[in-house]
Amino acid sequence: MDPERSNVTETGRLTGQGATPKHCQLCGAVLEVRDADGRARRVCPACGFVHYENPRLITNVLPERNGAVLLLRRAREPSYGKWTFPGGYLELGETAQEGAEREALEEIGLRLRAGPLLGAYTLLDAGQVVLVFRAEGVRGRPVPGPEVLETAWFRPHEVPWSDLAFESTAAALRDWVALAQGRGRRGRPARGSAPPG
Repeated sequence: MDPERSNVTETGRLTGQGATPKHCQLCGAVLEVRDADGRARRVCPACGFVHYENPRLITNVLPERNGAVLLLRRAREPSYGKWTFPGGYLELGETAQEGAEREALEEIGLRLRAGPLLGAYTLLDAGQVVLVFRAEGVRGRPVPGPEVLETAWFRPHEVPWSDLAFESTAAALRDWVALAQGRGRRGRPARGSAPPG
């Protein structure tokens, strides 16, 4: 195992977000950090089960109408008062598109259809992968839910760049602006930490 590529901190904790399991989910034995598949992972010394820690999937939708996008101002931490688009953690039993559509209904009160994928953005520090779908031709008036202070439409030259909630928000909006201006996606990955919900 290459220590330069290790995902274990100096204290022996694996990196990434979420609760770190202490006991085997199969037999209950205390887990140990060992090399498994060339990486440091939590392994059960009793039954050999490898407890893989995988990134959390966040699904978002970027509502579009007449050359503008609908953003919301967050009413909760992290990034209280900052702008982003509807999104949150994908639930079991739903597709990524269904998750994005659910989040839009919960946060801005609109029934949207998640269309083409705008981009996928990896947040290494947070242990998350953020998917952003486009929703074109949005109809209706947004009604902010309890997690939202307000909503507003922005054209490419009006995006509040200095007041965005997360690096993944900025990366997706850069890609959207590039598409809107006919330049195609920039493809710059978000690499910061940014839990959505």
